[in-house]
Amino acid sequence: MNPNNNSAQDTLVLVGRVLMAWLFVPEGWNKITGFAGTVGYIASQGVPLPEVCAAIAIAAELGLGLLLLIGWQARWAALGLAIFTAVITPIFHNYWAAPEAERMMQHINFSKNVAIVGGLLVLAAFGAGRFSFDGRRGKA
Repeated sequence: MNPNNNSAQDTLVLVGRVLMAWLFVPEGWNKITGFAGTVGYIASQGVPLPEVCAAIAIAAELGLGLLLLIGWQARWAALGLAIFTAVITPIFHNYWAAPEAERMMQHINFSKNVAIVGGLLVLAAFGAGRFSFDGRRGKA
């Protein structure tokens, strides 16, 4: 790709942001609408203060996911989501301790989350592109 072709790069960053938000925003919303179930699942993993952790998950997934989608403070939103995802991944996808029947699926989910963290870190490093609120202010 021509490094001077900013329009193509900005389009790819926009599509990437939309696809990442597609993962986080609906999950955050589902945690709001199914708050009791979310709290129960978090508690089942032995995480302390499950209600607080559920609220943090909602803020991260829905709040930071929406910021990522519109590209406002996108570098910070991406970094926040990367940290959030890196922290929760070994807790909720600990394939090494999963029963044999679940091990492969947990390993796949663990590996996907690691890749998602990588993509979020790239976005944190390079910004949201021109087709974003940050881009309109010259911070992309």
